[in-house]
Amino acid sequence: MPQQRRKLPFSGKKKKDQLLQKRNTKGPPKYLRSTQESYEDSDAPETTAPRKLMEQPFNRGGAGGRNKNVNRYNLQFTQESKKELELMKLEGFKPLDVLTPAQREIDAAYFEHFDFPVRPPWSSDSTKEQLDRSENRYFKEYVDELLRQKQSVDSRELSLFELNLETWRQLWRVLEFSDVLLIIVDVRFATLMFPPSLYDYIIKTLKKHAIVVFNKVDLVAPEAVVAWRHYFNERYPELPVVLFASYTARSRKAGGRGRGRLTHRRSMEGVYNIYRECQRYVQQEVNLSEWEQKIRDDMRHDELELMDNIEEGELKISSSIDTTPVQQEKYHNGVLTIGCIGYPNVGKSSLINALKGRKVVSVSRTPGHTKHFQTIFLTEKVRLCDCPGLVFPSSTPKSLQVLLGSFPISQLQVPYRSLKLLAEHINLPQLFRLHLPEDYDEWSAVAISDAWAYKRGFLTAKAARPDRYRAANHILRMCLAGQQQLVLQFYPPGFDKQRETWLQHPELAEVIKYQQVELEEPDSETNEDTSSVCSDTAGSDEEEDEDSSNDETNADDDEGVEEQPSRSRNVFTLLEDD
Repeated sequence: MPQQRRKLPFSGKKKKDQLLQKRNTKGPPKYLRSTQESYEDSDAPETTAPRKLMEQPFNRGGAGGRNKNVNRYNLQFTQESKKELELMKLEGFKPLDVLTPAQREIDAAYFEHFDFPVRPPWSSDSTKEQLDRSENRYFKEYVDELLRQKQSVDSRELSLFELNLETWRQLWRVLEFSDVLLIIVDVRFATLMFPPSLYDYIIKTLKKHAIVVFNKVDLVAPEAVVAWRHYFNERYPELPVVLFASYTARSRKAGGRGRGRLTHRRSMEGVYNIYRECQRYVQQEVNLSEWEQKIRDDMRHDELELMDNIEEGELKISSSIDTTPVQQEKYHNGVLTIGCIGYPNVGKSSLINALKGRKVVSVSRTPGHTKHFQTIFLTEKVRLCDCPGLVFPSSTPKSLQVLLGSFPISQLQVPYRSLKLLAEHINLPQLFRLHLPEDYDEWSAVAISDAWAYKRGFLTAKAARPDRYRAANHILRMCLAGQQQLVLQFYPPGFDKQRETWLQHPELAEVIKYQQVELEEPDSETNEDTSSVCSDTAGSDEEEDEDSSNDETNADDDEGVEEQPSRSRNVFTLLEDD
């Protein structure tokens, strides 16, 4: 038998070099990034190629045997460079800089240098192919111009915004199709989700009516809601403000019908206010009496009873992907068309379900859940038009966009910059009762991630090291869900100086009624734990259709957070300035 060659020691570094040489002989890798280039020393230009999020395999079959592009309406943003990703990782080790109350005040300056793409001029004589070429050419020129602004010295940093032309076409169609536009914003970040250019285009160019809906007012301190309302009334005098609460903590007990009635009644109050503003606009041109009667009937019924009595034949929902421009007639056939537009994850679907009186569209915290616009008839004379949420060009940092819900957390490659921003607004170590790990001298985003990983048991499989990425991801998801104490909110300019004025404002009582929560007493015969404030009972209605594998904010993951009373209380009595 021939003698075998003696085995020599083989280091891990040499093995990596061997694998790298093997990959280079096969050509550029498909899925792996090359490690030859140093991130910090690289002078390569940053790539601006669009990155399609949540991409699915191309479907070549289907029921009709025709190719179907399932990724046509996916969100698209600019890809980060390798150097940016490495710098974001290093930034996670920097100490936290706690912000002052004045630094939490924001205005519309993020949109100063940016407008949004509108449909280019068109003619009824043009063919569909000509319109398509014209819109593609216009959108490419628009994006190129924004990128040139980004490179200029005087321009502020350009944030990630929607790069999918198909999504913008949905907006154009809804703007043309609707008589009254509902601009839904998350009141926690009011000015960050309200482009002034959109307001000017609707009011001054299209000559149409608009209503701004402050959604999730039950998550924000009531004095901040009042201050935001007055800020919008002063800056946008032709824009009425309506309050709406799509988030209300649900009962821990399965049979909590009282909580469902309370939630439904508050939602219907917001719906009735929208009806009153629409009635003020249309006057006698459209008969809205049937809609008013429907709202009153829905107010008298339990939400669960409405769901039980639903009949399939009652729903009139039509989805459309035809975005061809059409000259729309005002109140066509005596029908009022209400369009719903806004950023991703602001609660448009929840508002539509409340307007309809029952669940007719699915909701999710994942941005891009609604793919194309759809029309829903409330009555024979009133119909809704839902538009996919999209991100407008602005100078909002990407780290903040993640906390706004505009960018999917599941697609976030480095979460530490967003976590650092959150920790500078909210005292996370105090809130979660964390202990500084031994390897750190002071708190940073990575230190918070490691501490939360130790506390929750998020450890890697082989080395049992803290899974800091999973821990950071988990905290960001809890913030996005708005789970009680973990609420990030901003304030209008001058809020801190006038805080006492807003605390005594007569409109404060109107806002507080949206935030009173009746918590049920725990069953004395059970040992159910009621000490968690970040449990699954605090989830909003927008998490119902999200896959549980993508959302780790379950009841067993929220142990060790501050206790809360079990009686009726306002959720903001426990919030204090950091």
